[in-house]
Amino acid sequence: MAQTARKPRFSIRRGGGGGQAGEEERRELMASLSRTRALINQAYGGFNTTSDTDLIESYVFEINSLQARYNYLIRQVKALEGAT
Repeated sequence: MAQTARKPRFSIRRGGGGGQAGEEERRELMASLSRTRALINQAYGGFNTTSDTDLIESYVFEINSLQARYNYLIRQVKALEGAT
């Protein structure tokens, strides 16, 4: 059975640095940061309330993954602000 590729929940467009397009990209990045931060908090909540070792391991991987995404988005925001 073939798996279908999942579409990312956020998209980063490359383009000219400023203007309305740059502001729209910044808004999208900030919204992605907000969603990712909420998911991190949710994962920490699950981690703090479980005692099952498999779930704990799952939450550790999820938190690490979300933190990597969050760091990526922060770098993108900084790069965008540096380009304007």
